[in-house]
Amino acid sequence: MSVSKAFSKKFTFQNNVEERLQIQRLIEVTRIVASSAGSDVVKGLTQTPKSLPPAYFYDDRGSELFEQICELPEYYLTRTETAILQQYAGEIARITGVCELVELGSGSSTKTRILLDAYQKLGYPLRYLPIDVSAGILESSARQLLVDYPSLQVHALAGTYELALAQLLSTQLPSRMICFIGSTLGNLKPQECDVFLSQITNALKVNEYFLLGIDLQKPKEILEPAYNDRQGVTAAFNINMLDHLNRRFEGNFDTTQFAHEAFYNETEHQIEMHLRSLRSQSVQLKALNLTINFAADETILTEISRKFDLNTIQQQLTARSLVPIETWTDSNHWFALLLCQLKV
Repeated sequence: MSVSKAFSKKFTFQNNVEERLQIQRLIEVTRIVASSAGSDVVKGLTQTPKSLPPAYFYDDRGSELFEQICELPEYYLTRTETAILQQYAGEIARITGVCELVELGSGSSTKTRILLDAYQKLGYPLRYLPIDVSAGILESSARQLLVDYPSLQVHALAGTYELALAQLLSTQLPSRMICFIGSTLGNLKPQECDVFLSQITNALKVNEYFLLGIDLQKPKEILEPAYNDRQGVTAAFNINMLDHLNRRFEGNFDTTQFAHEAFYNETEHQIEMHLRSLRSQSVQLKALNLTINFAADETILTEISRKFDLNTIQQQLTARSLVPIETWTDSNHWFALLLCQLKV
């Protein structure tokens, strides 16, 4: 092949990728809204006990660290859910038929490939709407998917779940499935969970689908190591939240003066992640006109990860008209994948 023909072929392929990719940066709209421009940080750091929204984990660096967490030997969640998906993705595709995939918190879209492969194997058209607050990882993963799946159409949305779900357009395919895998539902408090499920219901039409991954209740001897890995990746992920706040809000958190801490609250059935202040100190976030005083050993709650009872969550979903039509678990019953359908 001549150099000119090779260049022409490459140029045509690159154009083809651009034609199949649309990126909508909703995060820019979010930053304009005064109520969401750091007010959640102010609220969390001025209350007792202090807390921060988990959304601040996910700048580009945080997203990269979370991808590393998913590969850790202690972090059973990803490999267990992946195994369930590998076993049942074909069944999911057959049940839903031709279906647009919407994924919340898509990250690198690694597990999504299992679903795309299943739909492609059946000869179905592929349309994918990844949603993530990290625009960088969203675009890079979308471009790689377009290279690997030549018939795929991607409409990526950079923004919060709430904003993206509210702005979803009518699907171009006969049906839609919103995917919320990776056990992220556990990061929501019960009241937040109710609001979120209402948003899912509003984003779907009758008979469309919701695919949900949840971590099930189990002994703390299994749970706690998953959030306290020996390599310290989870600790770096937790600490990176302070770096994110420093960059975004002109802060002066000294990250060497905070320590990662995670434990299982057996009463509430949830892992709790904290940042512990190693000494008495004051921190400023100039862009928010905020000064925060910390006592020695005072903590910031950065994340909860609730662990679910399967029967209870099935009842809660049904009460929201998201009726579980299939439920799959691993052999240890550590994790569950639920395929729900919106019913009236």
